[in-house]
Amino acid sequence: MKKVTLVLGDGTKFHGSSFGYDAPVAGEVVFNTAMMGYPESLTDPSYAGQLMALTYPLVGNYGVPPFTFEDNGIPTFMESDKIYASAIIVSDYSEEYSHWNAKESLAEWLKREKVTGITGIDTRELTKVLREHGVMMGKIIFDDEPDNIPEADYEGINFVDKVSCKEIIKYNEGAGKKVVLVDCGVKANIIRCLINRGVEVIRVPWNYDYTDMDFDGLFLANGPGDPDMCEVAVNIIRKQMSKSNKPICGICMGNQLLAKAGGASIYKLKYGHRSHNQPVRMVGTNNCFVTSQNHGYAVDSKTLGSDWEALFVNMNDGSNEGIRHKTNPWFSSQFHPEACSGPVDTEFMFDKFIEVLNNGGHLEFNEFSSTEDVK
Repeated sequence: MKKVTLVLGDGTKFHGSSFGYDAPVAGEVVFNTAMMGYPESLTDPSYAGQLMALTYPLVGNYGVPPFTFEDNGIPTFMESDKIYASAIIVSDYSEEYSHWNAKESLAEWLKREKVTGITGIDTRELTKVLREHGVMMGKIIFDDEPDNIPEADYEGINFVDKVSCKEIIKYNEGAGKKVVLVDCGVKANIIRCLINRGVEVIRVPWNYDYTDMDFDGLFLANGPGDPDMCEVAVNIIRKQMSKSNKPICGICMGNQLLAKAGGASIYKLKYGHRSHNQPVRMVGTNNCFVTSQNHGYAVDSKTLGSDWEALFVNMNDGSNEGIRHKTNPWFSSQFHPEACSGPVDTEFMFDKFIEVLNNGGHLEFNEFSSTEDVK
């Protein structure tokens, strides 16, 4: 293993070794506190442009599943068609792996996809630095190539445009209700959760004007980077809302774009939410849910228009975790109800979308009196 140095934007250095593809790389350094799920996280397009540090110390011990696809074109075990994170940073990489579904090691996968991976880093100390300072840019430099210094930008880059599909893709054609899915960097399990509920999914690029298409509901997907870079998508959502009250549901970036279309502002979190154990509460109830999250920006609930209200709130820092319109069936979550990986406590969000898609009318969330009711 080659010796490497991770250099943060404030000059802090961490020394380790390369176990993936041997190439210097730069990006925004973020941390994820999940205990498992590195295949899903690495292939989540929302990690585009980022160096992902995992706080759980042992990584790689269950290998990597096969990169196979279902008949409908959706990856079987991954969340997209390739690795989108720029690098993975771990404390202790396990060269040996054991799992019934493993086909190769994490190192072999990283090398095959030419993605940098480094080990021997005190990721918990790194996390402390990021929590105190906030997320910052970082560079992974190989010690035997000290002059080969990578450069990258994160702010001001439209990563959604980089990861979104470039043409319309249809799934489950002729199945029933038609749902336009705006691909800002959609995870495969979002598509799967919709298909499994018996709808036809029409996946369109993030900047595609779908307002004249024949469809029954609109779904706004997750995606990477700053939502303020996606004004084209926001304007199309506004256009759709001015034409019709067809159901709209959003996840993660979709929550932020829907909020912006409703007049709200977005701000960047100090170090974001990236984990499987983020507690959220449904506003107006005592119902709490453990959620999977991956975002660095949040909706400023105080800037929501008078026709909108917060739907969920984060119990750790009080940040917004979802919104809804007071009269129309438009709602969203900042967390990931599709999980993959993580808890599936909030998969009822898809059920609610299908319910309003089939029945119409105002969507009532506070009808849930306990977590048993959302099974």
